Order: sequence, then structure tokens, then C-alpha cells
Amino acid sequence: MAEFPSKVSTHTSTPDAASSSRGCLGFLSLDVGFLSSIPGILMVLETAFGLLVWALVADSNYPPTSAYGWVLFVSVFCWLVTLCLLIIFLVQLQMRITIIPWPLVVLIYHAAATALYVTGFITCAASVQTTSYFSYNYNRKAAASFFACVVMIAYGGSTFFSLMAWRGSGSNAATAQA
Repeated sequence: MAEFPSKVSTHTSTPDAASSSRGCLGFLSLDVGFLSSIPGILMVLETAFGLLVWALVADSNYPPTSAYGWVLFVSVFCWLVTLCLLIIFLVQLQMRITIIPWPLVVLIYHAAATALYVTGFITCAASVQTTSYFSYNYNRKAAASFFACVVMIAYGGSTFFSLMAWRGSGSNAATAQA
């Protein structure tokens, strides 16, 4: 009985912040902290409001040859790509696929999505018929125009933060070569 206290380990440890905010999915690690960062929040907003845009446009009555086909294409395409990027960054797949220059790819995508949503927002807002106030389709098309503007602003913010991530921490290419 005298040996019992010497065999018990009383060493305690606390989990570090990095491991507590990450889960484990086999070979992929879940980065929940990404969702609390500004780029993560913007991606979640783009995904949620982009879903609203294409759902509102798809549910309203519009002729098959109308401009809403373009708005629907822009919103669904950008929603799918943003959802894929959100999953890639959430499971940190970009750390495993190092051959792709992720900051540059994300910057180009966000800039293109911003340009697409500018045209989609203008098309959607210009196609709302103001002669039918308070009708079922007017409300949906007006709401789709509003949310397209919100998504366009979110993509603009993502483009800015992607540009900052691509440029790095204030260094240029000449100083980074050394």
C-alpha cells in the first residue's frame, strides 16, 4: 500500500486552442474556427443568401426567354461553387492539395463572382415590373433583387479579403524571394 501514491500520475494538461476548435474526420480535420473568421462568415452569407436568390427567382413566374434565366444561372452557379469552396476550407482540403495556388484561385473566383452578381443584380432589379405592386410575383422578384444586392456586396468583401490574403502580410514579390 505504500507504493500506491508513487504509481499514480498527477500530471494534468489542458487542450490547446487549436485542437479544441478542430474536429477529426479521419484524414481530414474539421476547422470550425474558419466559420468564425471574416472570410468564413462571408462564405456562409454568400451561401445562405445565394440560396434565397435562386429559390425566389425559380419560384416566381417568368417567361422562359426572360432575363431571369441569366439571374438563375448566376445565382445557382455561384452558389454551387461557393458551397464547394466552403466545404473545402471547412475540412482543410486545401492543406492536402498543395499543387493549387489557393489564394490566387479564390481571388480570381471571388472577383468573377462579384462581376457576375453585379450583372445578375442589375438584370434582376431592372426586370421587376413596378406596375404590379403587392402581387405575389412582384414581392418575390423584388426580394430576389434585394438579396442579389446583399450577395453582390458579400462577394465584393470576399474579393477584398482574398486580395489581402493573396498579397500576404504586406510583402511584395521582391522581398519574398530573399
